[in-house]
Amino acid sequence: METLCGHLSTFVPPPLMNAADFDPLTLAIAPPPNETPTERADRELAEAEALRISNEIDEQLRKERENEKKKKRPVKLLLLGQSESGKTATLKNFQLTYAKREWIAERNNWRAVIFLNLVRNVNNILDILNREMAAASLPSPDYIGSSDESSEDINSSSRPRLKFKEKHRLLKLRLGPLRRIQTDLERRFGATALEPQSTSITTAAPFGSEESQSSRQSSKEFSINSSNGWKSAFEKIRAMRAAARADGDAHALRRLQETDDEIAEVIAGCRDDVKAIWEDPTVREMLSRGKTRVEDSAGFFLNDVDRIAVSNYEPTDDDVIRARLRTLGVQEYRFIFEHGRTAGQEWRLYDVGGTRSSRAAWWPYFDDVNAIIFLAPISCFDEKLAEDRRVNRLEDSFLLWRSVCDCKLLSRTQLILFLNKCDLLQAKLQRGVRIRDSVPSFGDRRNDISTATRYFQQHFKEILKQYSPVQRSFFVHLTSVIDTRSTAVTLGAVEESILRDHLRRADLMP
Repeated sequence: METLCGHLSTFVPPPLMNAADFDPLTLAIAPPPNETPTERADRELAEAEALRISNEIDEQLRKERENEKKKKRPVKLLLLGQSESGKTATLKNFQLTYAKREWIAERNNWRAVIFLNLVRNVNNILDILNREMAAASLPSPDYIGSSDESSEDINSSSRPRLKFKEKHRLLKLRLGPLRRIQTDLERRFGATALEPQSTSITTAAPFGSEESQSSRQSSKEFSINSSNGWKSAFEKIRAMRAAARADGDAHALRRLQETDDEIAEVIAGCRDDVKAIWEDPTVREMLSRGKTRVEDSAGFFLNDVDRIAVSNYEPTDDDVIRARLRTLGVQEYRFIFEHGRTAGQEWRLYDVGGTRSSRAAWWPYFDDVNAIIFLAPISCFDEKLAEDRRVNRLEDSFLLWRSVCDCKLLSRTQLILFLNKCDLLQAKLQRGVRIRDSVPSFGDRRNDISTATRYFQQHFKEILKQYSPVQRSFFVHLTSVIDTRSTAVTLGAVEESILRDHLRRADLMP
């Protein structure tokens, strides 16, 4: 015992020794007692390098945590507006600009849609031609051409009778096969290939009020999870091909390919006749008298018939943007942006059916959306809704915009306005169409593109200011979304604006 106590007494620290000297960590990192200056310099360099690497690792972990925080909630963007306002074209521009690999993979799927658009252009003209030739054959001295002509045209009674010739009858016969092609393609794409004819809905925005909520509950038409978008249509076709391959059904695969080849060959065989009927002076006069502007409609391709009506046709990017396939219900599209400020970020874009009978399906998507792009086609100031010929399209856009601004559920949602189809507006004004004839409040202002866009922009701004439940910024862009270059620039500004708001919501920005 004494020996042990005597042994332990040798470890009693002197009174002035710091207790920290016995901290194992302190002893471990202490420099060697007999360290030379050279050894010290080498040690300090090694420690500095280790600290640098440690700091880099810490910074990388911080960035990864920040990126994960950003990615927890995808950016959700809702595209709203009436039918044929440019919503789907805007969606396709997002895909072209930010998800190019997916775009390229899907581009050839649009070939059949463009064929459908082209033959529908032709068959619409043939429908009018049939009606006008039948009317012209009647022994009536009062026939002046086009039963759709406005009674306000004071010069209509002085117009000579349209003179249809044998070549028009032959053109109708030779273009007859395009009827079957349209039917086959419409059957392939289902309801998305059909345009609206009428509706029982009398309000521009059947959502938000108690009355509209009961309407949504009672109507079977307002399907939220629609399976009728262009993506779903393409997936259906791909599934048919995949099933045939999986079953080893060579006959089914061959039949599908032969159908595609036959459609292309029939259209190619009609190419010269399609050009002839579109360029025929009498047909052009017939369309003019009926105030039918085929070239202003969505999915117009008659000016490209030489390029499209060939057996080996492949769609261009611009063709796909211009192609028309109707959206029913609400379709969700998910993209991982490949570049830009939000590279690697998931975006969810919701494309909606824009007819009045489709709008009640929008409501469930208002609850958790970051931003809305509202498309208002301002070239349509003198046009009527396809589903309700009593309603002016511009007035419908004003009413719909007012309802969106007024919606309390959207009070924290960023609203971005696209005044779309500025190219068609300019062409219409250059033809001499006067805005004041359809919009009396436009008054005696100059009937030019700059004055018109300022006027429409101010009107939308006043609606936002008057009806929004909270004060918010007015984001507006003058667009022609079929112009991919200018739209890419616009989408860059939109991405930046939505990103800043998205980060602010996630508490990543002041």
